Amino acid sequence: MLTFLDLFAGASGLSEGFINSGFIPVAHVEKDLYACQTITTRTAFHYCNQNNLSDLYKKYYYNEISRDILYREIPKVEINKVINEEINYENYENIVKKIQKLKNKLDVKNIDVLIGGPPCQAYSIRGRKANESKKNYDERIYYYRLYAKFLNKLKPKIFIFENVPGLVSFENGFIFDDLKKTLASEGYIIDFKILNAVNFGVLQDRKRIIIIGWKKDLQMDYPIFESSVDYSKVNDLFNDLIFINPGATELLVPYREIANNYLTRINIRNGFNKVQQHISRPHNIRDLEIYKRVIDLWNSKKERLKYNSLPKKLKTHKNVESFLDRFKVIDGEANFSHTLIAHIAKDGHYYIHPDINQCRSISVREAARIQSFPDNFIFEGPRTAAFTQIGNAVPPLMSYKIANKLKEKLNEI
Repeated sequence: MLTFLDLFAGASGLSEGFINSGFIPVAHVEKDLYACQTITTRTAFHYCNQNNLSDLYKKYYYNEISRDILYREIPKVEINKVINEEINYENYENIVKKIQKLKNKLDVKNIDVLIGGPPCQAYSIRGRKANESKKNYDERIYYYRLYAKFLNKLKPKIFIFENVPGLVSFENGFIFDDLKKTLASEGYIIDFKILNAVNFGVLQDRKRIIIIGWKKDLQMDYPIFESSVDYSKVNDLFNDLIFINPGATELLVPYREIANNYLTRINIRNGFNKVQQHISRPHNIRDLEIYKRVIDLWNSKKERLKYNSLPKKLKTHKNVESFLDRFKVIDGEANFSHTLIAHIAKDGHYYIHPDINQCRSISVREAARIQSFPDNFIFEGPRTAAFTQIGNAVPPLMSYKIANKLKEKLNEI
């Protein structure tokens, strides 16, 4: 039995890949309540799936029973694996106690892999500009030191530290150098690569730095990930979903078509006859007019609309010198989407659906599919919370292939 612990778990995209690879979760630590509810619901899914209780989860999926009823049918130790705590120095000891208690109840002696990605906003290009004035006291910059404390206490064989590529150049590389030294000082050999989700079969251009560390006494090196680009089109993620208008709120809707090859092959479509959370945000008349122009220009000429080219009546921002591509349609005919980020929770201008007849930003389910989440994965909370969880997540398909490689390494030890 191989085990893992997930810190800064978010909606558990990274965990999902490890679970699908056969790893057993000991705990998921996350501060956001809605994300914790998402992880708990997914924990219930996996428990039902592994214990011939699939019909129980389907009842919840089809809105036939409440979340409370679903949770009551799951062993308490499984529910308690989700630790809703902010990872900081004040909470550190309490979190460790909860993890140790779970290890004892699960009869787990050692945690094989520690995974996690501290909040990336402090390191991202967008985040740097937004937080320039407060970076001197932004604790998120140094969360890797807390990560190191967990390494020191739990001593996993391997760890994965995931973040945005901007981490490497942040503060002229000083922070990244200190991060490597800090993590290595706990007895690990460190290596890293900037990997792109598109090379793992995800239909998205999503680059992430994946730092892997392993105990010095292990005969191991950084895994070689063979590129497995999938040449399906982004529209393959959308075409089986029913047409919806801006502001669609019906949580459970039928599929429009049978599953295509891509959806079946990577298990996005998985036996349910209706789909959850194909819901979209409403848009005002001005935005809809801009969306029509953006979609038409892209579909007819493959050109991106520049904000300063809009008629005066459609402009709401005084800044016409920078961020001119603030309205962007997803290229449905391409082999991958541009990067999905959590900002989609604030507006959908950068993720406009390519179908002019629908003329809206993408739905929660469409965003989840771009990230390779299966349709039976439910994001708890309101629409905005769901978008945030999806935008911050590691694509489960990418995580699954990373987990498989680490499993091979661990089985060789």
